[in-house]
This record gives sequence, C-alpha cells and structure tokens, in this order.
Amino acid sequence: MKKSLIFALALVAGASLSTLDAAKKKKVVVKEEAPVVEAFKLATSSDSISYTAGMSSTMGLVNFLLQQKVDTAYMADFVRGFNETVSRNLDNPQEKAYMMGITIAQQLVDRMMPGVAKELEGTPDSLVSGAFFKGFTDALLQDTTFFKVDAAENIFRTKMEANKAEKEERLYGANREAGRQFLAENAKKDGVITLPSGLQYKVLTQGTGAVPTTSDKVQVHYEGRLIDGTVFDASRNHGDKPAEFRPTDVIKGWTEALTMMPVGSKWQVYIPFELAYGSREAGQIKPYSALIFDIELVGIVGDKPAPAKTTKSSKKAKK
Repeated sequence: MKKSLIFALALVAGASLSTLDAAKKKKVVVKEEAPVVEAFKLATSSDSISYTAGMSSTMGLVNFLLQQKVDTAYMADFVRGFNETVSRNLDNPQEKAYMMGITIAQQLVDRMMPGVAKELEGTPDSLVSGAFFKGFTDALLQDTTFFKVDAAENIFRTKMEANKAEKEERLYGANREAGRQFLAENAKKDGVITLPSGLQYKVLTQGTGAVPTTSDKVQVHYEGRLIDGTVFDASRNHGDKPAEFRPTDVIKGWTEALTMMPVGSKWQVYIPFELAYGSREAGQIKPYSALIFDIELVGIVGDKPAPAKTTKSSKKAKK
C-alpha cells in the first residue's frame, strides 16, 4: 500500500517536473486578440457640427506649422502628439503643469535661446544649452546652489551690457569718434550754430512763413549724407512732390530743427548720432553715425495764407 502511494506520488512529481522543463524549453505563446475598434460615425447633428468645427479649425494650420519650421512630412507624428495631449485630463493640475512644461520648453528653444545666442555672437561668450536649461529649472525649483534669481539676473544683464559695449566699440568705435571729430571741427566754421542738444545748423535760405509745431504735418525736400559725403537718401528720389510727415515721426535732430524753421527756409543740419539713429543700423547708416541733411521746409499741410484786405470793389463783386 505504501509502496503504491509512493510510486504514484513519484509519477505526479515527475510529470510536474517534465511539464516545467518542457515549458522552459518551449515558451507557450498565447495570442491576444486585438481590441475591436468601432468605426467612427456621424450619428447625430451634434456629431456633425462638432466634426466640421474640428476640420474648420485646421484652416491656416499648415502654414503656421511651416512658419514654426515643422516638417509637414511628419504630420502623422503631429497627430500622434495631438492625440496624446487631448487624451490627458487637462483639468488635473498635475497634467496641466506637465503639458505647459512641454509648451514653454518649445518656446524657449525656438524663440528665446536663438535671441540670446544672436546677442552673444562676436563676443568672448557663447550660449551653452545645458547650462541654460539647468539655470531655468533651478530657478523654478528654487535651487540656489549657485545663485539667487535676482543675483543671476543682475550678473546676466551686466555681462550682456559689457559684451555689447565691447563689441560695439570694436566694430563702431572709429565711426563714432570720426563723427565727434567732424562736429567739433564743423562748429568752428562760419555760420554754423551749435545748440545745447549738440545739433548744429547753418541757414542757407531764411524763410518768412510760419514755424511748425510738433502736431503739424510738414512738407519738405531733403537730402541726407554721411560725413564722408555719401548720399543715402533724398526726397527727389521718391518723386517731385515734397515728403509729408509730422516732426515727431522722424529722428530727434529733425524734430528739433523743423520746429525752429520758418516755412520757406533751407538749412544744412548736422546731427550727432545721439539725435540720429544711435546704436541702430539703418541701411547705409552704420551705428553711431553723425549725419548731414539739407532740409527745405516747403510748407505746412492745411496752412492757409493770410487773407487779402477786402475792398469796396471786391465786396460788390461778391454780391
């Protein structure tokens, strides 16, 4: 009896071991049935208006994506990202924060970082993306291992200003100095008047008309030159009619001169860079350029001449 029981147990154990060995040698693959995806249908009026609203919302999207430098050959990947996003519960603050992190990261990479990198061109420094990202996230997580945010902002601004000043001095210092020397020598010439602002002018023709205010629209002929004599613009290049604008619409040197000139005047005006384009570049005008303009104030738009005296004969004529 005992022998039979032991023998039976041995057979069961052997069979179990054989089954385990077989399972190790040959993995049984159980096929999972693919989930049944119900075909999308427009079953109700709400389905239809919602669907068409979605389609209409894509108007102009492809052009926008191209502007954002997205390769539309990968539109399926765009749709995958879209579907992953809309499938999240964006009412959940944690999910919303996560998705906003993705959005801000993209904006930093596409917009802010290229701007900073551009400003650093031609300076001893360059933008290191890893350090930029680390500084960004450390500030948000209030990690002050290296700097506090206020201190970092001051260091960044000071360094950028120093880099800009060094770059500008290297590139345009000679141009700025040439302008200063020109104006200093010009101030000694006969007929040249220097104003407290640094603006210089010489009256070529003295007009007798009204003097414009900043709110008037003036009519002028002009020619603009660099101090080496290069003409960079002239009103007659744009037609025979004088240019029209308000004195506040132009550089500071023009504003000051125009609001001193009587109509009919022609002045030669010498403008230091501070009253011209400053550190900006404008076509042929390099940063820190002193400029020379011949300005003829032709008239004031809407300005009426003084009425003639009325005589008896004229009164009779009007009747």
